[in-house]
Amino acid sequence: MQVQSYLFFDGRCEEALEFYQAALGAEVTALMRYKDAPPQPEPAAEQGCGPGQMDPEKIMHANMQIGETQIMASDGMNGGKPDFKGFALSITAPNENEAHRIFAAIGEGGQVQMPLGETFFARSFGMVTDRFGISWMVIVPLLDIG
Repeated sequence: MQVQSYLFFDGRCEEALEFYQAALGAEVTALMRYKDAPPQPEPAAEQGCGPGQMDPEKIMHANMQIGETQIMASDGMNGGKPDFKGFALSITAPNENEAHRIFAAIGEGGQVQMPLGETFFARSFGMVTDRFGISWMVIVPLLDIG
């Protein structure tokens, strides 16, 4: 069984993908725009589920690979109010230098929640919310957990 994150960016998905490519070396492995979808039957379209409900150039579905992790993303499903509360994505960095690089990159245009530093449970740990409202935790564990 696998559990994967699916993030909805309310029209900013392409910008987010470009940001994560630059900040984290994310690789976009799949991308489908609303214009690529077949027409939806009337009941789905009436409920706002069809491709006709979004700008045809917006992203219906994308996969991005960050390290060994796949994250899915879309422009849809927010209704104008992206809300990324109640969860965070966590990145385990191989060393403190890489943790600082990652933390600074994803924090650009965002807000630091907890500065990156040594803790009782990690050689380095910090929390930052990126410019899209996604909370990230960056950690270099005390012990090698790889």
